[in-house]
Amino acid sequence: MYFLEIILPILSFLISVAFYTLSERKLIASVQRRSGPNIAGIFGLFQPIVDGLKAILKEQVRPLRSFFLFFILAPFICFLISLLLINILALNYSRTYFDEYLNIIFFLSVSSFNVFGIILAGWGSNSKYSLLGGLRGAAQIFSFEMCFLSLLLPIFLINSSFNLLEIILNQKSISNYIIFFPNFLYFFIVILAETNRIPFDLPEAEAELVAGYNVEYSSINFAMFFLAEYTNMLINSYLIIFFFLFLNFKKFFFNYNFFFFFLEKIIIFF
Repeated sequence: MYFLEIILPILSFLISVAFYTLSERKLIASVQRRSGPNIAGIFGLFQPIVDGLKAILKEQVRPLRSFFLFFILAPFICFLISLLLINILALNYSRTYFDEYLNIIFFLSVSSFNVFGIILAGWGSNSKYSLLGGLRGAAQIFSFEMCFLSLLLPIFLINSSFNLLEIILNQKSISNYIIFFPNFLYFFIVILAETNRIPFDLPEAEAELVAGYNVEYSSINFAMFFLAEYTNMLINSYLIIFFFLFLNFKKFFFNYNFFFFFLEKIIIFF
């Protein structure tokens, strides 16, 4: 049962990522007055499954002079770290799956390792474009990692805890965004930068770097970068809700708070 409790959140996150990409594509298509994915299934609902199969079955292309070990290792590092971070989240109202006193310190430590995957992808490809993208991505992560931590320090101080569940439970009467409203706004900007979203998409700037650090990747290796990035987006969206926007977590499954949690989640994703 404990094994299932760890595996099920990971599977649910991966399915969420698949359909999140579909909703994003539909939204962008509607903004640009086109239909978007609409062939595979009703309204294109099976498009994520078709894309996943296509990514697995496509031929893997590797640059001739790339560093093979680092080139193969980089997407695995990014993907594995994103899966590790899922287990920190309080998806159960009684405990987290990594229920230690310092679980946020663990989260911050593990999330910092993302930079290794990006640098190895840029350097291991032995391509000037991917190397530039990797360096830009690493510089951006280093820059905003310190902001990420410093914006959360007042919350750790006021709660006297580095435990995610305690911070959530202490928001019974008042949410942290009311006390730390400027921090809430800055934190939202920082998670945009952490996940390479517009306007912080410099590591993947198509105009000057083709596709950034993953330009030489294809097939399932490229899909792993894609999955890792979108999983990190979902994790950071959960974090901003847990740190700033949560109310009355103990009654989470028994009243309208579940609806508000779901609504907050959708808005932050959006």
